[in-house]
Amino acid sequence: QVQLVESGGGLVRPGGSLRLSCAASGSIFSLNAMRWDRQAPGKQRELVAVITDGASTTYADSVKGRFTISRDNARNTVYLQMDSLRPEDTAVYYCNADLTYLSGRVYYRKHYWGKGTLVNVSS
Repeated sequence: QVQLVESGGGLVRPGGSLRLSCAASGSIFSLNAMRWDRQAPGKQRELVAVITDGASTTYADSVKGRFTISRDNARNTVYLQMDSLRPEDTAVYYCNADLTYLSGRVYYRKHYWGKGTLVNVSS
């Protein structure tokens, strides 16, 4: 069974930093694009950052220059380094990934989501 598990959220003061991690586990053949989305209270979920299997990155305008997405393919893990955090960054952050996995003798491609980790930026 494939799982994505996030960690690293918490309470931080404005201007501070946090590093989120997301580890994928299970019978994974390959991880394709990996991304972080977030959902603030009372708002719709939005894309934060994407990293392809070729390590190309894309960021939401609101986090450019402050957040950095990276991946460790050997560990099936994606990271989100968040610097210069602002109160408006407060949200539940969700890792999600497009991956190929093996079930029995058949390969499947599917998009998976983690359960999310809360980031609270407050003084």
